[in-house]
Amino acid sequence: MEEEKGLPQQWVTKNLTTTFFKCTRWQVEETADLLNCPFHYFCDSSYAGNYHPFVDLFVLIFLLCSFRSASAFTALERRFKRKYLLPSGPILLPLVVLILYHGQRINSLFPLSQMGPALLLLVHISALSFESRREQRSLRYAVLEASTVSGILHASMYLDSIILPYYTGLDALERSVFSGECPTCVCRREDMVAGGRIVLYRGWSKSTLAIVAALCSRMLGRIFGEEKSTLLVKLTAEVIGWGSVAGDAVYLLRIDIPGERESLKRAIYGGICALISCNALRKVYGAAVWLAAKRQTEKKKKDVSFEADEIL
Repeated sequence: MEEEKGLPQQWVTKNLTTTFFKCTRWQVEETADLLNCPFHYFCDSSYAGNYHPFVDLFVLIFLLCSFRSASAFTALERRFKRKYLLPSGPILLPLVVLILYHGQRINSLFPLSQMGPALLLLVHISALSFESRREQRSLRYAVLEASTVSGILHASMYLDSIILPYYTGLDALERSVFSGECPTCVCRREDMVAGGRIVLYRGWSKSTLAIVAALCSRMLGRIFGEEKSTLLVKLTAEVIGWGSVAGDAVYLLRIDIPGERESLKRAIYGGICALISCNALRKVYGAAVWLAAKRQTEKKKKDVSFEADEIL
Protein backbone atom coordinates (compact mmCIF):
# COMPACT_ATOMS: atom_id res chain seq x y z
CA MET A 1 0.00 0.00 0.00
CA GLU A 2 1.32 3.42 -0.88
CA GLU A 3 1.95 6.07 1.74
CA GLU A 4 -0.87 8.56 2.18
CA LYS A 5 -0.32 12.18 3.17
CA GLY A 6 3.23 11.50 4.26
CA LEU A 7 2.25 8.88 6.85
CA PRO A 8 4.35 5.73 7.23
CA GLN A 9 3.10 2.69 5.34
CA GLN A 10 2.95 0.56 8.52
CA TRP A 11 0.74 3.12 10.27
CA VAL A 12 -1.59 3.42 7.28
CA THR A 13 -1.92 -0.37 7.00
CA LYS A 14 -2.63 -0.79 10.71
CA ASN A 15 -5.13 2.06 10.73
CA LEU A 16 -6.97 0.66 7.70
CA THR A 17 -7.07 -2.83 9.23
CA THR A 18 -8.54 -1.40 12.43
CA THR A 19 -11.15 0.44 10.36
CA PHE A 20 -12.17 -2.81 8.67
CA PHE A 21 -12.30 -4.79 11.92
CA LYS A 22 -14.30 -2.13 13.76
CA CYS A 23 -16.69 -1.19 10.97
CA THR A 24 -20.28 -1.67 12.07
CA ARG A 25 -22.02 -0.63 8.85
CA TRP A 26 -21.05 -1.60 5.30
CA GLN A 27 -22.80 0.28 2.51
CA VAL A 28 -23.34 -1.27 -0.90
CA GLU A 29 -23.06 0.87 -4.03
CA GLU A 30 -24.19 0.40 -7.58
CA THR A 31 -21.44 -0.70 -9.91
CA ALA A 32 -21.06 -0.41 -13.65
CA ASP A 33 -18.58 -3.28 -13.90
CA LEU A 34 -20.83 -6.26 -13.24
CA LEU A 35 -18.20 -8.68 -14.54
CA ASN A 36 -15.20 -7.74 -12.40
CA CYS A 37 -16.97 -5.97 -9.53
CA PRO A 38 -20.52 -7.26 -9.13
CA PHE A 39 -20.67 -6.05 -5.50
CA HIS A 40 -19.07 -2.81 -4.36
CA TYR A 41 -18.96 -1.94 -0.64
CA PHE A 42 -17.46 0.72 1.59
CA CYS A 43 -17.40 1.25 5.35
CA ASP A 44 -19.97 3.82 6.43
CA SER A 45 -19.12 4.06 10.14
CA SER A 46 -16.36 5.55 12.26
CA TYR A 47 -14.43 4.08 15.17
CA ALA A 48 -14.17 6.05 18.41
CA GLY A 49 -10.73 4.68 19.24
CA ASN A 50 -9.22 2.26 21.75
CA TYR A 51 -9.40 2.53 25.49
CA HIS A 52 -6.24 3.03 27.50
CA PRO A 53 -4.00 -0.08 27.59
CA PHE A 54 -4.67 -0.27 31.33
CA VAL A 55 -8.22 -1.39 30.51
CA ASP A 56 -6.89 -4.19 28.32
CA LEU A 57 -4.57 -5.27 31.11
CA PHE A 58 -7.46 -5.34 33.57
CA VAL A 59 -9.51 -7.51 31.19
CA LEU A 60 -6.60 -9.91 30.73
CA ILE A 61 -6.18 -10.24 34.51
CA PHE A 62 -9.93 -10.71 34.87
CA LEU A 63 -9.93 -13.50 32.28
CA LEU A 64 -7.07 -15.28 34.03
CA CYS A 65 -8.79 -14.92 37.42
CA SER A 66 -12.04 -16.25 35.97
CA PHE A 67 -10.25 -19.29 34.58
CA ARG A 68 -8.49 -19.91 37.90
CA SER A 69 -11.78 -19.53 39.75
CA ALA A 70 -13.52 -22.07 37.51
CA SER A 71 -10.55 -24.44 37.82
CA ALA A 72 -10.46 -24.10 41.62
CA PHE A 73 -14.17 -24.85 41.96
CA THR A 74 -13.76 -27.83 39.65
CA ALA A 75 -10.97 -29.30 41.77
CA LEU A 76 -12.29 -28.30 45.21
CA GLU A 77 -16.04 -28.11 44.75
CA ARG A 78 -16.94 -29.72 48.07
CA ARG A 79 -14.93 -27.17 50.05
CA PHE A 80 -16.95 -24.22 48.78
CA LYS A 81 -20.49 -23.86 50.06
CA ARG A 82 -21.41 -20.84 47.97
CA LYS A 83 -20.21 -20.29 44.44
CA TYR A 84 -20.59 -16.54 44.10
CA LEU A 85 -17.07 -16.09 42.67
CA LEU A 86 -17.68 -18.23 39.60
CA PRO A 87 -17.70 -16.54 36.17
CA SER A 88 -21.45 -17.19 36.11
CA GLY A 89 -21.95 -16.06 39.71
CA PRO A 90 -23.67 -12.88 40.89
CA ILE A 91 -20.35 -11.05 41.40
CA LEU A 92 -18.32 -11.82 38.29
CA LEU A 93 -21.11 -12.20 35.73
CA PRO A 94 -22.12 -8.50 35.87
CA LEU A 95 -18.45 -7.64 35.29
CA VAL A 96 -18.40 -9.96 32.28
CA VAL A 97 -21.47 -8.23 30.86
CA LEU A 98 -19.90 -4.81 31.52
CA ILE A 99 -16.64 -5.80 29.82
CA LEU A 100 -18.42 -7.17 26.76
CA TYR A 101 -20.68 -4.12 26.59
CA HIS A 102 -17.60 -1.91 26.21
CA GLY A 103 -15.57 -4.55 24.38
CA GLN A 104 -15.64 -2.88 20.97
CA ARG A 105 -13.00 -0.39 22.15
CA ILE A 106 -10.86 -2.86 24.13
CA ASN A 107 -8.25 -3.33 21.45
CA SER A 108 -4.87 -1.97 22.58
CA LEU A 109 -3.06 -4.90 24.21
CA PHE A 110 -5.79 -7.51 24.49
CA PRO A 111 -8.20 -7.48 21.52
CA LEU A 112 -11.50 -8.64 22.94
CA SER A 113 -12.68 -9.37 19.41
CA GLN A 114 -10.26 -12.31 19.44
CA MET A 115 -10.50 -13.47 23.05
CA GLY A 116 -14.07 -12.50 23.91
CA PRO A 117 -15.45 -15.95 22.99
CA ALA A 118 -13.18 -17.50 25.63
CA LEU A 119 -14.77 -15.30 28.29
CA LEU A 120 -18.27 -16.34 27.28
CA LEU A 121 -17.24 -20.01 27.20
CA LEU A 122 -16.03 -19.72 30.80
CA VAL A 123 -19.45 -18.39 31.77
CA HIS A 124 -21.14 -21.27 29.95
CA ILE A 125 -18.91 -23.86 31.59
CA SER A 126 -19.37 -22.55 35.12
CA ALA A 127 -23.15 -22.22 34.64
CA LEU A 128 -23.39 -25.85 33.54
CA SER A 129 -20.91 -27.27 36.02
CA PHE A 130 -22.14 -25.81 39.28
CA GLU A 131 -25.57 -25.27 40.74
CA SER A 132 -26.64 -24.05 44.15
CA ARG A 133 -27.83 -26.89 46.34
CA ARG A 134 -28.46 -25.03 49.57
CA GLU A 135 -31.19 -22.72 48.32
CA GLN A 136 -33.62 -25.28 46.98
CA ARG A 137 -37.10 -23.92 46.27
CA SER A 138 -36.22 -20.54 47.75
CA LEU A 139 -36.71 -17.03 46.42
CA ARG A 140 -32.95 -16.47 46.51
CA TYR A 141 -32.36 -19.46 44.25
CA ALA A 142 -34.99 -18.28 41.76
CA VAL A 143 -33.48 -14.79 41.64
CA LEU A 144 -29.94 -16.15 41.20
CA GLU A 145 -30.91 -18.49 38.38
CA ALA A 146 -33.01 -15.86 36.62
CA SER A 147 -30.18 -13.33 36.86
CA THR A 148 -27.74 -15.92 35.49
CA VAL A 149 -29.99 -16.57 32.50
CA SER A 150 -30.38 -12.85 31.88
CA GLY A 151 -26.64 -12.27 32.23
CA ILE A 152 -25.78 -15.03 29.77
CA LEU A 153 -28.23 -13.70 27.19
CA HIS A 154 -26.90 -10.15 27.53
CA ALA A 155 -23.27 -11.33 27.42
CA SER A 156 -23.96 -13.30 24.24
CA MET A 157 -25.62 -10.31 22.60
CA TYR A 158 -22.79 -7.94 23.55
CA LEU A 159 -20.18 -10.44 22.38
CA ASP A 160 -21.81 -10.51 18.96
CA SER A 161 -21.56 -6.72 18.81
CA ILE A 162 -17.78 -7.21 19.14
CA ILE A 163 -17.04 -10.25 17.01
CA LEU A 164 -19.49 -9.73 14.14
CA PRO A 165 -17.80 -6.51 12.92
CA TYR A 166 -14.42 -8.23 13.36
CA TYR A 167 -15.42 -11.31 11.38
CA THR A 168 -17.12 -9.16 8.73
CA GLY A 169 -14.02 -7.00 8.33
CA LEU A 170 -11.85 -10.10 8.18
CA ASP A 171 -14.02 -11.48 5.41
CA ALA A 172 -13.84 -8.14 3.59
CA LEU A 173 -10.04 -8.12 3.74
CA GLU A 174 -9.55 -11.76 2.80
CA ARG A 175 -12.16 -12.15 0.06
CA SER A 176 -12.30 -8.70 -1.53
CA VAL A 177 -10.21 -6.51 -3.82
CA PHE A 178 -9.66 -2.81 -3.19
CA SER A 179 -11.34 -0.75 -5.88
CA GLY A 180 -9.31 2.39 -5.17
CA GLU A 181 -12.29 4.74 -5.07
CA CYS A 182 -11.89 5.24 -1.31
CA PRO A 183 -9.70 3.72 1.45
CA THR A 184 -12.35 1.14 2.39
CA CYS A 185 -13.96 0.61 -1.02
CA VAL A 186 -13.82 -3.06 -2.03
CA CYS A 187 -15.08 -5.19 -4.88
CA ARG A 188 -16.52 -8.62 -4.16
CA ARG A 189 -17.73 -11.58 -6.15
CA GLU A 190 -20.38 -12.36 -3.55
CA ASP A 191 -22.55 -10.30 -1.27
CA MET A 192 -21.37 -9.40 2.23
CA VAL A 193 -23.19 -10.90 5.21
CA ALA A 194 -23.01 -9.92 8.87
CA GLY A 195 -20.21 -11.89 10.46
CA GLY A 196 -18.74 -12.98 7.16
CA ARG A 197 -18.29 -16.55 5.98
CA ILE A 198 -14.81 -17.34 7.33
CA VAL A 199 -15.64 -17.84 11.02
CA LEU A 200 -18.96 -19.46 11.90
CA TYR A 201 -18.84 -18.94 15.67
CA ARG A 202 -21.48 -16.66 17.17
CA GLY A 203 -22.18 -15.60 20.74
CA TRP A 204 -25.96 -15.72 20.34
CA SER A 205 -26.16 -19.28 19.07
CA LYS A 206 -27.56 -22.73 19.72
CA SER A 207 -25.00 -23.15 22.50
CA THR A 208 -26.37 -20.16 24.40
CA LEU A 209 -29.92 -21.40 23.96
CA ALA A 210 -28.87 -24.86 25.16
CA ILE A 211 -27.30 -23.36 28.30
CA VAL A 212 -30.43 -21.33 28.98
CA ALA A 213 -32.59 -24.42 28.47
CA ALA A 214 -30.43 -26.37 30.93
CA LEU A 215 -30.74 -23.65 33.57
CA CYS A 216 -34.50 -23.41 33.06
CA SER A 217 -34.82 -27.19 33.38
CA ARG A 218 -33.01 -26.98 36.72
CA MET A 219 -35.47 -24.37 37.93
CA LEU A 220 -38.40 -26.54 36.85
CA GLY A 221 -36.88 -29.47 38.68
CA ARG A 222 -36.61 -27.42 41.86
CA ILE A 223 -40.19 -26.16 41.56
CA PHE A 224 -41.93 -29.43 40.71
CA GLY A 225 -39.47 -31.78 42.37
CA GLU A 226 -36.92 -34.02 40.71
CA GLU A 227 -39.27 -36.67 39.40
CA LYS A 228 -38.28 -39.01 36.60
CA SER A 229 -39.72 -36.76 33.89
CA THR A 230 -38.13 -33.53 35.13
CA LEU A 231 -34.86 -35.32 35.83
CA LEU A 232 -34.82 -36.71 32.30
CA VAL A 233 -35.46 -33.26 30.82
CA LYS A 234 -32.72 -31.78 32.99
CA LEU A 235 -30.14 -34.42 32.05
CA THR A 236 -31.00 -34.15 28.35
CA ALA A 237 -30.68 -30.37 28.38
CA GLU A 238 -27.36 -30.52 30.22
CA VAL A 239 -25.94 -33.13 27.85
CA ILE A 240 -26.92 -30.99 24.86
CA GLY A 241 -25.42 -27.95 26.56
CA TRP A 242 -22.13 -29.72 27.25
CA GLY A 243 -21.97 -30.98 23.69
CA SER A 244 -22.58 -27.49 22.29
CA VAL A 245 -19.98 -25.83 24.53
CA ALA A 246 -17.40 -28.50 23.78
CA GLY A 247 -18.08 -28.13 20.06
CA ASP A 248 -17.56 -24.36 20.24
CA ALA A 249 -14.31 -24.74 22.19
CA VAL A 250 -12.87 -27.31 19.78
CA TYR A 251 -13.95 -25.23 16.78
CA LEU A 252 -12.27 -22.09 18.12
CA LEU A 253 -9.16 -24.10 18.98
CA ARG A 254 -8.80 -25.64 15.53
CA ILE A 255 -9.92 -22.86 13.20
CA ASP A 256 -7.17 -20.86 11.55
CA ILE A 257 -8.07 -17.16 11.73
CA PRO A 258 -5.64 -14.93 9.79
CA GLY A 259 -3.79 -12.41 11.92
CA GLU A 260 -4.38 -14.06 15.30
CA ARG A 261 -1.53 -15.24 17.50
CA GLU A 262 -1.66 -19.01 17.22
CA SER A 263 0.28 -19.77 20.42
CA LEU A 264 -1.95 -17.55 22.56
CA LYS A 265 -5.09 -18.97 21.00
CA ARG A 266 -3.97 -22.55 21.60
CA ALA A 267 -3.07 -21.79 25.21
CA ILE A 268 -6.43 -20.17 25.98
CA TYR A 269 -8.76 -22.55 24.18
CA GLY A 270 -6.63 -25.57 25.04
CA GLY A 271 -7.07 -24.67 28.71
CA ILE A 272 -10.82 -24.28 28.19
CA CYS A 273 -11.03 -27.69 26.50
CA ALA A 274 -9.13 -29.20 29.44
CA LEU A 275 -11.54 -27.52 31.86
CA ILE A 276 -14.51 -28.93 29.94
CA SER A 277 -13.00 -32.41 30.05
CA CYS A 278 -12.38 -32.22 33.81
CA ASN A 279 -15.93 -31.06 34.51
CA ALA A 280 -17.40 -33.70 32.22
CA LEU A 281 -15.45 -36.43 34.04
CA ARG A 282 -16.53 -34.98 37.37
CA LYS A 283 -20.17 -35.03 36.25
CA VAL A 284 -19.92 -38.64 35.05
CA TYR A 285 -18.27 -39.69 38.30
CA GLY A 286 -20.91 -37.88 40.35
CA ALA A 287 -23.69 -39.54 38.37
CA ALA A 288 -22.11 -42.96 38.89
CA VAL A 289 -21.82 -42.37 42.64
CA TRP A 290 -25.43 -41.17 42.80
CA LEU A 291 -26.70 -44.23 40.93
CA ALA A 292 -24.69 -46.56 43.16
CA ALA A 293 -26.04 -44.87 46.30
CA LYS A 294 -29.59 -45.04 44.97
CA ARG A 295 -29.29 -48.74 44.20
CA GLN A 296 -27.84 -49.36 47.64
CA THR A 297 -30.75 -47.52 49.25
CA GLU A 298 -33.30 -49.49 47.23
CA LYS A 299 -31.55 -52.72 48.15
CA LYS A 300 -31.69 -51.85 51.86
CA LYS A 301 -35.38 -51.03 51.56
CA LYS A 302 -36.04 -54.40 49.95
CA ASP A 303 -34.05 -56.19 52.67
CA VAL A 304 -35.97 -54.38 55.40
CA SER A 305 -39.27 -55.19 53.71
CA PHE A 306 -38.28 -58.85 53.37
CA GLU A 307 -37.33 -59.07 57.06
CA ALA A 308 -40.63 -57.46 58.04
CA ASP A 309 -42.55 -60.02 55.98
CA GLU A 310 -40.67 -62.85 57.67
CA ILE A 311 -41.49 -61.49 61.12
CA LEU A 312 -45.15 -61.23 60.23
